[in-house]
Amino acid sequence: MEKLGPADPHRIGAYRLLARLGAGGMGHVYLARSDRGRTVAVKLVRQELAEQEQFRARFRQEVRAARRVGGYWTAPVLDADTEAAVPWVATGYVAGPSLQTVVGREHGALPERSVRILAAGLAHALQDIHAAGLIHRDLKPSNVLVTIDGPRVIDFGIARALETVTDGGLTRTGALVGSPGFMAPEQVRGDPITPACDIFCLGSILSYAATGELPFGTANSGVHALMFRIAQEEPDLEGVPEGIADLVRQCLRKDPASRPTLGDILERTGAEDTVTGGRSRDPWLPGMLVAQLGRHAVQLLETEDPEDPEASEASVDPKVPDGSGVPEEKGEG
Repeated sequence: MEKLGPADPHRIGAYRLLARLGAGGMGHVYLARSDRGRTVAVKLVRQELAEQEQFRARFRQEVRAARRVGGYWTAPVLDADTEAAVPWVATGYVAGPSLQTVVGREHGALPERSVRILAAGLAHALQDIHAAGLIHRDLKPSNVLVTIDGPRVIDFGIARALETVTDGGLTRTGALVGSPGFMAPEQVRGDPITPACDIFCLGSILSYAATGELPFGTANSGVHALMFRIAQEEPDLEGVPEGIADLVRQCLRKDPASRPTLGDILERTGAEDTVTGGRSRDPWLPGMLVAQLGRHAVQLLETEDPEDPEASEASVDPKVPDGSGVPEEKGEG
C-alpha cells in the first residue's frame, strides 16, 4: 500500500481514494471508501486503453458479466462506470495479501493442509465464476488473496478485455492474454479457451503454493522457452506433498478434456467438511502467517483519508454519484 501521488485522483465516482494498492496491465488499483464507509478496491483503466473503442466495448461487456458472479469466494463487483472518460470498476476490498506475496516474500511454501483448503476455496470460486458464464483466464497467485477465512479470487473475467490489445497499442481480437508462468497450453497455442483452462492454472497455483516454485520453471531462459515447456513438457512437481501430487498432476494435463472437474477437485481435497459458507471452520494457515494477516488488518483500520485540498479538480468523471455506473440490461450475451 502506497500513498497517493500528485498525479493520482482523490475521488473516483462515489469513492474517496485512500492509497495505491498496485498497478497492472489494465491500470491502477486504489484503496477507497464509499460515502457510506464501505472499503473497496477501485481499478482505474489506463488512459491509452480508454481511448480504444474495441477495448472499451469488451470492458463494458465483461464488467456486466462479472457483476453476476455470486458466492463467498470472490471479491464482488460492486459498482462501475464503463462510460466515463476513464472507465473504472469497484470491487469489495479483501483484507489480505496476495498468495504471491505470502509464498514469494512473507512466508514461503504452505503446508499440505493449507494447500488442500486453498484448492477447495479456489474450486468454489471457479464454480461461481463459471456459473456466471465467465472464464477467469488469468488465474495466478497475484489474483488470489489470502484471508484468515480462506482464499478469495479477484479480477475474474475482466482480463478478457485485454484480448483486444497488443503491446504496440494496436488492437486485434485474440491477442494472447495471461501470465506466462500460469498459462494453460491452449492459451499458449492460441486454441479456443474453455473453463478447463482455469483448472490448469489452478494446478499451477497449487504447485507454487506447496513448493514456492513454478511447475514449468521461470522465464529466465526466455518467455518462449517457458511457453514451450508449458505446451510440450511435463511439470516438475518435486516437493509437492504426495497426498496432493496426483491431483495437481491431473490438473496440469495438456488435454483440457482429461483434467478433473471442479466437483472432482472438491471431493479429492477432502476439505468439504472444513470449508463452508466462504470460510474455513478451523485455522487453515500457519500461526506465524495468521499473525501477519492480523497486522495487515490493523494497517487497514489505521488508514486515514488523505488531505484533499483540490478534490474537485482531481476527481475522475464523477458523473455517477449514486453508484449506478453500469445499467442493467436484459439478454446480455
